[in-house]
Amino acid sequence: MNLEFFIAKRLISAKQHKSSISAPIIKIAIVAIAIGVVMMLVSFATGLGLQQKIREKMSAFTGHITISNYDNNNSQISLKPISLEQDFYPEFTSVEGVEHVQATAYKAGVIRTETDFEGIIVKGVGADYNWGYFEDFLVKGALPDYSDGLNEQVLISQYTANRLGFDVGDKVVTYFLREESHKTPLLRAFEIKGIYNSGFQEFDELYLLADIRHIQRLNKWEKNEVGNFEVFLEDFSELDKKGREIYENTGSFLDTRTIKQKYYSIFEWLSLFDFNIALILGIMILVAGINMITALLVLILERTQMIGILKALGSQNWSIRKIFLYNAGYLILLGLFWGNLLGLGLLFAQKYLKLIPLDPETYYVTEAPVYIGWEYIVGVNIGTLILCMLMLLVPSYIITRISPVKAMKFD
Repeated sequence: MNLEFFIAKRLISAKQHKSSISAPIIKIAIVAIAIGVVMMLVSFATGLGLQQKIREKMSAFTGHITISNYDNNNSQISLKPISLEQDFYPEFTSVEGVEHVQATAYKAGVIRTETDFEGIIVKGVGADYNWGYFEDFLVKGALPDYSDGLNEQVLISQYTANRLGFDVGDKVVTYFLREESHKTPLLRAFEIKGIYNSGFQEFDELYLLADIRHIQRLNKWEKNEVGNFEVFLEDFSELDKKGREIYENTGSFLDTRTIKQKYYSIFEWLSLFDFNIALILGIMILVAGINMITALLVLILERTQMIGILKALGSQNWSIRKIFLYNAGYLILLGLFWGNLLGLGLLFAQKYLKLIPLDPETYYVTEAPVYIGWEYIVGVNIGTLILCMLMLLVPSYIITRISPVKAMKFD
């Protein structure tokens, strides 16, 4: 074994020599592995990051699972109230993995100014509302507090504020249609407490957040009646499973819909990123493997005489193959090192400096989000090393076909 390592070391130093025929091919192989690792890390980080960021933004507005009255006919507007006196509220104890349950209500309205108007959906929330997501979205002002008496303060999107010329502290006159179309619309004057920007224009142009008690009064509901319940899960990956469990543990007059069911087309689009990641992963490993196979074959041909001498001295085929596999493993590790250094450098730069912007109308985010997780970083490195080494077992078999006599005459 010591002899094998000694010869492997000699091979490594030999291929680094400027006059070595294999030197440029080996450098190309190392560069190919490094570029492949960079591409795989970037595809994982951006693909998973975009999926995670869009899920978070959508969940901020609708929760992971919505429990509503069947009579609402999947409408976003709360038509029929639900009593707060439910077994699953405020704690959903019958289903494990539920993080939070909050009561909400929706009502369509029109914001009117002296020169313009805008249709919106007023989302009524209460003291139980989880403002965690909107703390990140807040760009101006502060979040309203609905834990005390009836509050006139609202949270409006930056998109709507810019269109209508609003700022923090301004009054927002909003009209609500009555059920009886012949009657005069109801009017409410709100005060802007804060302005948010989620970067998800599809939602930003719709929602204004207000005290749920305004919706209750406008709809002539009781204090213990709300439009629906939003459920947040501890683990989003269990959404489908928990959605079925929650459906089974709610009353027969209530309907449950997961965020995937409500926004099927968006999640179908997001699922394409999994395919893209797998495709890039396969292509990059294949390219890196082919380059390493080429480098190994050239290295074997360049050391044919040495192989013949080792065989003449009594070395076994597998022992000689291991010499070249050790050398190839070193080259792969070298490529992985530079690939990780460059790839992680790019990812951290994007994460903190936000160098690459995106069109929010197309991607629902303003910059390319990255998710840096050690699970896929370790997986990419170990997977690349193992798969490349397995691919090199086949070309290394050529060593067994080399005759000692012919090899020593080889020039």
